Order: sequence, then C-alpha cells, then structure tokens
Amino acid sequence: MQIPDIIIAIDGYSSTGKSSFAKIIANEFSFLYLDSGALYRGVTLFAIENGFINDECVIDVPGLEQALADLDLHFGAEGAYIGDRCIEKEIRSLAIAEKVSPIATVPQVRDFVDRKLREFGKKKRIVMDGRDIGTTVFPDAELKIFMTATPEIRAERRAAEMRAKGEDVKIEDVMKNLLERDYIDSHRETSPLSKADDAIVLDNTDMTMADQMVWLKEIMAERFGC
Repeated sequence: MQIPDIIIAIDGYSSTGKSSFAKIIANEFSFLYLDSGALYRGVTLFAIENGFINDECVIDVPGLEQALADLDLHFGAEGAYIGDRCIEKEIRSLAIAEKVSPIATVPQVRDFVDRKLREFGKKKRIVMDGRDIGTTVFPDAELKIFMTATPEIRAERRAAEMRAKGEDVKIEDVMKNLLERDYIDSHRETSPLSKADDAIVLDNTDMTMADQMVWLKEIMAERFGC
C-alpha cells in the first residue's frame, strides 16, 4: 500500500487507544510516530519534581514558564526523555494522569509542546495523536481522525493497562480520572479538545485493533486512491 507524504492527526478522548492505533499505523506505513501526550506528561513530571504544581493542582505559571526555556524534553530510542533520563515509565502513572490536564491548560505549556511537534511535522509522513492535533497543531493535516468510545470501555482499558504495569488501581478511580480529564480538556480556554470539522469519527467501543486498521485502509483507499 503506497501512502503519499501526509500527516495523520488523531484526536479524541482519553483511553480510546489513540497511541496504540497511531503506533500500529506508523509501523504499517513506515511513518514517524509522535506522542504529543508524552510531552505533556513529561512537562507534568518536571513540574511536580520541581515544585511548580502542588497537591491541589495549583500551578506556579510564571515559574514554570521560565523553567521551560531550559527544559530538554525530547523523544529518544525508548520514548520520552528529559536530558539523558528516560521518563517513559514514570509519565504513565496515575499520579501524572491526575495532574496532566491542569498542566495542559497552561498556554505557555501548550506553546512549548506545539513548537516541538511542528518541528517534526515539517518533513511529513508522521502520525500524531493528542487532543488538539487536527484543530491547533496541524490544522492542515491531510487526514484527521477523532476517536471515541464509551466511558465504561475506556476505563476498563485504562485499568487493564495500568495493572499490566504493576499498578494497583480501582476501576472507579480510573473512571473518575477519565471523566475529570474529559471535562478539563473540553473546557480549557486554550485549544480545547474538540472534533475538527473535517475529521472522521472512529467509535471503537466494539472494535478490535484489526477492525480499526481495516476501517483506516478503507478510508485511505477512498481518499488517496491507495
């Protein structure tokens, strides 16, 4: 399947499998996969460790903004890094998930992440997932997908993922976190989560990953003749 040099932007709610889907697309079509959520989670970890956000999620915005100028947050061989330190495992914890949405509402943080993402996007042939990729980061992306699923299914998926990594979590706590993130992401002032007008909705509540790839290939064939 010959895919043209395009950007595929995947947006949607938490735990709809955006990252897993994007990674499989990247592997199938030899695209570069960029995980925007990892950058926001990386900033959140940095903010927690350096005292820019407290337990009540009050953020020292001026302090964080100044510190971002020297933050070496990037992608490496094993995922997200701060300097030489791989932070991929740390940023997937519930502790980070509880604070990432408030951090992501900060305009200076969004500007910091967007600049990094756009640098990667200059060469095309990338697939990226997040919450504002098709609306803000890459509004001219050639293919935009908006993913959704029922809250119950999303909570089950997220809890299973966390338990597989050794975390002892309760489904009700995971559900509460997902719904809180949905609200914050959809109501933030800067680049709220929303479906781009030209995005195609993918409700994967009852779909396997194989089903989703069949769906995508049909879309690609219709749109790009490949």
